[in-house]
Amino acid sequence: MRTIDGTTAPGSRPQTDDAQRGRAARAGVPTFPLPRDSAQAAARTARPARAATAVPAAASTGIAELLRGPVRPARVLLSLPAAVYLHVPNDRGGDVVGVMTNDAARLPLGCVLFRPSNGRPLVALPVGAPAEVGGGRIVVGDLAVSAAAWWNPRPKLPSLRPALLPEGVRQLRNALYGEGVPHSAFTLPGLPVGPGGPLAALRGAVRRADLEAALRTATRLIGLGPGLTPAGDDVMAGTIAGLVLLGHPSAERFAAGVYALAAGRTTELSRALLRHAASGRVSAEYAAVLHGLVGERPLAPAVARLLSTGSTSGRAMALGLSTAIDLVERTTRPR
Repeated sequence: MRTIDGTTAPGSRPQTDDAQRGRAARAGVPTFPLPRDSAQAAARTARPARAATAVPAAASTGIAELLRGPVRPARVLLSLPAAVYLHVPNDRGGDVVGVMTNDAARLPLGCVLFRPSNGRPLVALPVGAPAEVGGGRIVVGDLAVSAAAWWNPRPKLPSLRPALLPEGVRQLRNALYGEGVPHSAFTLPGLPVGPGGPLAALRGAVRRADLEAALRTATRLIGLGPGLTPAGDDVMAGTIAGLVLLGHPSAERFAAGVYALAAGRTTELSRALLRHAASGRVSAEYAAVLHGLVGERPLAPAVARLLSTGSTSGRAMALGLSTAIDLVERTTRPR
């Protein structure tokens, strides 16, 4: 944006700042040098470019309200070759949306491009860089991403309380813990181990069929572990989503309790994923495992894909799903 006294007449050559200040000084007008912002500071305050390249994507219905709503300012939370995550402020504290390549984990809060990350479709942006969400698109960097297709992140299972294949459940547990390895030996990087650790407390609550005790372990797990989605959060997200999708009668209360604990304890992205989990909205990798457990898809490749997601996220989500299966089995069966 040009200041008023910096305009030039048509056809004339633009003057330098020094020349303009010299002319002003000769006219008796006091002058003040304008600060020169760094490139990063300019990126954080400038509005997104309007001449953005239109890019189609498959959008999650979990962010349909944001995409179809009014245009809102946003900022970059994290920029990676395979994903850019944006924070969108609102009166509830904010939402998070993502733009992801088609070889990234398909999270329930994202638009998935029809391109892989090795083509570098996403340009690296500094944290805090401006973006816009709404009006049918996401404008970030030099891209204007719009929904050419939609996908539902809440898996459609055969019933509200689907029956899981016993052999499938055993297959999931063996892949997660290791065949013949006791559950108590399972660990996740960044989480305390041993009988006094939070995972041991969670296993104990499940073994006693104590849903309240399982909920109390959330106070020890939320925000625990490294990364943008700490492993403790992923365990709880997997548990919440499993309880909701498997029809546990206390799922809504459990999810609300965990989500309330997340305020101020964890990252914005992780809290957003917990909110989606509370509505049964999960990653495509997690959904594929559930479809396998009810016999609708091959289970082994689905479990392998989930366990390979991220450094700890996939294994933590699988542990949460296994926890939810046990809680449904032990706290809803007739006594």
